Amino acid sequence: MLSIRRKKVKPMRLKDVTIIDDGRLKKAITAAALGNAMEWFDFGVYGYVAAVLGKVFFPDASPGIQIIAALGTFSVPFIIRPLGGMFFGVLGDKYGRQKILAMTIILMTLSTFCIGLIPSYASIGFWAPVLLLIAKMVQGFSVGGEYTGASIFVAEYSPDRKRGFLGSWLDFGSLVGFVCGAGVVVLLTTILGQEKFNDWGWRIPFFMALPLGLIGLYLRHALEETPAFQKHVDSLEQGSKQGLSEGPSVPFKEVAQKHWRNLISCIGIVITTNVAYYMLLTYVPSYLTHNLHYSEDRGVLIIVVIMLAMLFVQPIMGLLSDKFGRRPFIIIGSVAMVILSIPSFMLITHHSVVALFFGLFIQAVILNCLIGVMAATLPALFPTEVRYSALASTYNISILVAGVTPTLTAWLVEETGNLYMPAWYLMVVGAIGVVTGFTLRETANKPLYGDTPAASSLEEAKELLQEHHDGIEQRIEDIDERIEELKKKRRNLVDQHPEITQ
Repeated sequence: MLSIRRKKVKPMRLKDVTIIDDGRLKKAITAAALGNAMEWFDFGVYGYVAAVLGKVFFPDASPGIQIIAALGTFSVPFIIRPLGGMFFGVLGDKYGRQKILAMTIILMTLSTFCIGLIPSYASIGFWAPVLLLIAKMVQGFSVGGEYTGASIFVAEYSPDRKRGFLGSWLDFGSLVGFVCGAGVVVLLTTILGQEKFNDWGWRIPFFMALPLGLIGLYLRHALEETPAFQKHVDSLEQGSKQGLSEGPSVPFKEVAQKHWRNLISCIGIVITTNVAYYMLLTYVPSYLTHNLHYSEDRGVLIIVVIMLAMLFVQPIMGLLSDKFGRRPFIIIGSVAMVILSIPSFMLITHHSVVALFFGLFIQAVILNCLIGVMAATLPALFPTEVRYSALASTYNISILVAGVTPTLTAWLVEETGNLYMPAWYLMVVGAIGVVTGFTLRETANKPLYGDTPAASSLEEAKELLQEHHDGIEQRIEDIDERIEELKKKRRNLVDQHPEITQ
């Protein structure tokens, strides 16, 4: 029986282990993180100037409605993101990750830059908010393929044992984008004064997207395709030469039937993480200004300090997840959302700067637990041939729920007058994260779904190969032990019931 089992196991050889070039890896992470930073630079700026944009584009509304309208313009493009995700996802699985990432950063750059060019409502009336909405929708379409493509790009370039640490730098880029966006707003407000900033200074951060985007495009254009996707292409070409199918695109219905459990896990992780993200980094700045009556400078400055602390924590979370796994951090972060959201908002609404800082710090640590592992977890849920399309579609459909967080929370607070409404919102979403964390399959220190192992050196490749062989031997031993147990039970059954024959 043992020999039969061994024949069924295809032995892995050293050449099957992908050894990642360190120089190419660093370029890949830098290019992916820079594009992500640009995406969140805009989101950060938009969150911090929402009150100003409300006055510029919706001047006839009350202050509360202005905030809701400005944040609503932020949320509406999330409806477009699933379309962008499906469009770029299919192209990414067909033509490669690198080409699509170059395309998305061009669209992101131009749409963000154009926001700074839009005249005010006082100049062109109704067309001002319409043009703002169009620019945000183009952003939403491009962003639909951006984050998922960047996370896949980094994951497919990363060695198995370092995927958590290296993937965490992608959301490090997100936080850098937020910090830079907030920092630019504070700096411009300080230099120009609130009146000039409200008049025309708010346009400058959006103009800054152009040089940042050009740098990102240059870096991405110079990159080579990921090793995992290149292997996939090579296998298709080899199959074509042998007269086999070239592997047409897989319908999403078939992906859903085969990978439904991982699709549900992806939805849970995306909703939990991004609701926490948008609550803290997009809604809270306007919440501090409009609802708690902090000056814009003070509220933004506190958030910037919190985000700087998050920058240092982010890679540590990724590094620890390589050692302890991704699931513990998702579970801890989600449980903390359920238990600590009310206490944290009690501190935030205490009208003390020290209490406010610690309340925001609690939310920041919770967020770090989640975003520290997300970029490494999601790409590992799907095989190479459908990874981009499956992840982009699921991610962007799920983020519809998260995208309405700033608008819905602002409306709930406005309607109820309850300043703890954001905490209740987080608690409900945290429960989703808890269930997801306990049902998720661990992906740390394992090859990406369906891929061969990836190592950072020849020595590590040999270790992974040995671990693979040891794992096979252990499974064979387990099977043989199970067979012997079944044989023993059969003999006992026959002894107890002699009438049972062969």
